[in-house]
Amino acid sequence: MKNSRLKAGMIAGLAALSLTLAACSGSSDTASTGSASEDGGSLKLWHYESANGAMGIAWDKAIEIFKTEHPGVTVDFERKAFEQIQQNGGMIISSDEGPDIMEYNKGNATAGLLASQGLLTDLSAEATARGWDTTLPSSLQTTAKYDERGVMGSGNWYGVPNYGEYVMVYYNKDVFAANGIEVPTTLDEFTAAMDTLVAAGTTPICMAGAEYPAGQLAYQLALTKADRSFVDDYQLYKNPVDFQADPLKYGAETFDQWVKKGYISQESASLKAEDMGTGFIGGKCAMIVSGSWWYGRFSEEITGFDWGTFLFPGTKLSLGSSGNLWVVPEASKNKELAYDFIDITMSPEVQELLGNSGGIPVAADPAKITDPKNQELIANFNKVTAADGLAFYPDWPVPGYYDVLVSGYQSLINQSKSPAEVLDQISGPYQEGVDAIQAG
Repeated sequence: MKNSRLKAGMIAGLAALSLTLAACSGSSDTASTGSASEDGGSLKLWHYESANGAMGIAWDKAIEIFKTEHPGVTVDFERKAFEQIQQNGGMIISSDEGPDIMEYNKGNATAGLLASQGLLTDLSAEATARGWDTTLPSSLQTTAKYDERGVMGSGNWYGVPNYGEYVMVYYNKDVFAANGIEVPTTLDEFTAAMDTLVAAGTTPICMAGAEYPAGQLAYQLALTKADRSFVDDYQLYKNPVDFQADPLKYGAETFDQWVKKGYISQESASLKAEDMGTGFIGGKCAMIVSGSWWYGRFSEEITGFDWGTFLFPGTKLSLGSSGNLWVVPEASKNKELAYDFIDITMSPEVQELLGNSGGIPVAADPAKITDPKNQELIANFNKVTAADGLAFYPDWPVPGYYDVLVSGYQSLINQSKSPAEVLDQISGPYQEGVDAIQAG
């Protein structure tokens, strides 16, 4: 997962979500750590990383360090679901029940939207004072800064990313070896490998039509026919985007063909990302195309086969960016404590733990990353960034676009709509959102 950017209907929609606040809080994992301070100081912190994922492990360590450095402060930590914050973040953080600091999705449609509404604290002065503006490479600062319209890449700091992420192909090495498949380096080799798997009775790619993975794969396919100018047009509105032309046309049509050929099961239309991930862990498919956020979990949970990763073949552009942001709501009652926590997540100790747990640190000594798989993960990310290959995510351009894409590509998986119909379905909301933003 914004002043004049929002139409009256969108504002009304956010207001209507107020009835879900209690449900959101009730379904989260809550852990209050530390002991009450004599002066009643506290830090209310939310994030949505799994406990055994790289970021979850690193943020747990950051909380431990924070408690040591602030012995009189209570840390009230709640683990939320991504969908809870994606759908209700603006409403929640503007309420009295909101956190002092939370993890939030980066991009125009999420952090940019909240920033333009005045719901996030301007962190520019802290970024300079604490050195975040020099620690983070400029390519990763893109998602930290938003202008008055909420468009990323310029303006003030409204969030701090402290890890990188990108989408890649995870594959079952044992299945590849059993079928005589080499790691593909071109899109033709990739499709030939999937033909071999289908012939052997193996589903090539686990998918999730009810959440982000389907839209991300379609966008990644489009990127095989794209260049940086397309990314700038689509994400930053440099020029109009024709959805019925390549590369988006190619992405939708190829995705549709992959479903028809059995590379993707039609039964995955109703599945969520968790189902996709556990399907790969359980050996139900040969591959998934998804993000580095799975890496640490797979390292811990996959025990029945050997696995590896490779960059999506046939393109220099990959979905990816800085990681999610630590944001400080404007309504936060303990902003200085929040800034201190962000600082701790940028410390060498936490950054090195992140890297050795399967994450992509932004401020770690590479020599301190010891696991070969983790070294490969970070090396491939560096390869993408060196080629200016981070192309962000398809739902970023405008508010509310995540749900539009989920619905559209779900229709391709269950074959209820044609690629042209889906492109029409997703182009209208995109253009309406861009027009609203540019109108200011």
